[in-house]
Amino acid sequence: MQEIQAVTEQVLKKITPKKAERVRVEALSRNLEQKILKASQNEGIQAKIRVEGSVAKDTWLSENPDIDVFIRLPTSIPRKNLGEIGLKIARKAAANARQVERFAEHPYLEAFMDGYRVDIVPCYDAKKGEWQSATDRTPYHTDYIRKRLEINLLGEARLLKRFMQGIGIYGAELKIGGFSGYLCELLVIKFGSFSEVVRFFAAYNRRIVIDLEDFYVNREHELALLFPEPLTIIDPVDKGRNVASAVLPQKLYKFVAASRAFLEKPSIDFFYPPKLKAYSTKTLKNNLQTRGSAIMFLTVKQIAAVPDILWGQLYKSKRSLTRLFELNDYKVLRDAVWSNEKNISVFVFELESLKLANIKKHFGPPLERELECKKFLNKYANNNCVISGPYIEDGRWLVELSRKNTDVATMLKEKITDGGKNSGVADLIALSIKKEFRILVNADVVEMCKKNAEFAKFLTDFLVCKPFWLNLKS
Repeated sequence: MQEIQAVTEQVLKKITPKKAERVRVEALSRNLEQKILKASQNEGIQAKIRVEGSVAKDTWLSENPDIDVFIRLPTSIPRKNLGEIGLKIARKAAANARQVERFAEHPYLEAFMDGYRVDIVPCYDAKKGEWQSATDRTPYHTDYIRKRLEINLLGEARLLKRFMQGIGIYGAELKIGGFSGYLCELLVIKFGSFSEVVRFFAAYNRRIVIDLEDFYVNREHELALLFPEPLTIIDPVDKGRNVASAVLPQKLYKFVAASRAFLEKPSIDFFYPPKLKAYSTKTLKNNLQTRGSAIMFLTVKQIAAVPDILWGQLYKSKRSLTRLFELNDYKVLRDAVWSNEKNISVFVFELESLKLANIKKHFGPPLERELECKKFLNKYANNNCVISGPYIEDGRWLVELSRKNTDVATMLKEKITDGGKNSGVADLIALSIKKEFRILVNADVVEMCKKNAEFAKFLTDFLVCKPFWLNLKS
């Protein structure tokens, strides 16, 4: 316990905002509020403007304020126009800042002002429970946390957020699929401290359900039907919503494992992990040539989409390509995808082998299905494609056939050359593939790593595939 306290005290000194930074962030927030209000009025729209999120709740981290300003628009505005109108107002308010259009359920604007990143988000000025968009709940979330999260728990929420950032599971955006700031705050309210949250998750066993407002007391069966996810945190302002629905199972399990490791060996490294150093060209080449598996890379160029749309398309395509390999009898050990979100994205697949035997078994019906057996024999008894059989094995007919393709790179190229129609990739990825793609195998990727340091780090991490905390010393 003393070790944990010593570490958390050290971290709190780093992540608690100092007075000067508070003044800067508050001044920026209030100034932006006024600019957005003026831009709204110039558009003839009566909107309510308010700072939301971690700044409003005083749970922000000194190195990352997460300034969110919400434009609460009249409910009379059609749903299809919400994002368009919100973006127009936001762009005018942040006219002199670098701007990036983002997308959640609808578009919003990310702007960089005075050294800080600011999100300007449209929503409806909706009554509680009368949501027209997902972001309508946010002001109610802010009010709930400000009411329930006591002053002495603000630091605990900061610690949990920084811990999750350190182990790579913080953020509900599609790219990460992790824990939102609001979810972290709810967990601290539930358990009373960072260390108790960690202890609870370290004892994870199959399923976690938290219902702060007791909406489902004595209704556990109904709750299980409504929310089958392994982590369910009922939204205190909307009993029909699971705050943790965006958390991927893998990120939950990573939190469980990291929590256990932290309790065993408390270290500031969990909050500020050592920076990953990419393999040297020699080490990378040697690893790829000698690891015994086959690693295939599919690179595609620019995809015109905001990040959340891009990552949705990338993850969907990764799943489809993995299924494609497996349907063609290639065993996929692991897969991943990387993108710089600008002009290149890379799918990575580690396979047991690049090549397959020329012959494969093709199973027919069991003997008890007489009619199907007759059809099978009519088709294969005198078929020139059959290498061996038909013969009976374990009570069913089967034949051995020659494969159409025994090389995975050739198979993949054939399936995606037409833009991926035969591979199941997402539409925007298919368009990019149609313009240009490259298939690289094993050490072929080394030249690409020389030119792209961030991809080299990603690939090093993929190859090592070991949480940093397993290397921490006692």
